[in-house]
Amino acid sequence: MRARLRRLKAGERQFIWMGRISHVAGDGDCHRCVRLRVWGAGKNSQVLQADLLSKAVLPWGCATDDSYPTPKDVREVIDCALAHGWNPDLVGGAFFLGEDASEFELAGFLLTDRLRDDGAPDPTVRVLQAFRGP
Repeated sequence: MRARLRRLKAGERQFIWMGRISHVAGDGDCHRCVRLRVWGAGKNSQVLQADLLSKAVLPWGCATDDSYPTPKDVREVIDCALAHGWNPDLVGGAFFLGEDASEFELAGFLLTDRLRDDGAPDPTVRVLQAFRGP
């Protein structure tokens, strides 16, 4: 299946983005995760990559919720990445926005590094903490 590229205009810049749905295993469950990729200066520009972990807690096994980032969510990810040093005008490579941006949280998602690093914090614990609140 071909990935759908979407457009988002922010100021004078047009961003192209896509989300690829997958799942990430935790110690207690598996969770929906959307790998967000954003380009800000054409297909050869440095890509922003953020893995968005759904905060949905469902009563049955593997979380099969329908969470998917909205354009507003993507804009918030872009703003956070720019604040953390992403330069969309660079050519090549990738900028990973991960759990080190710990202050960042969307209404329905957390950032996770678990898709890239098996040693990253357990997503089940993080999802349950977010569900229960402070």
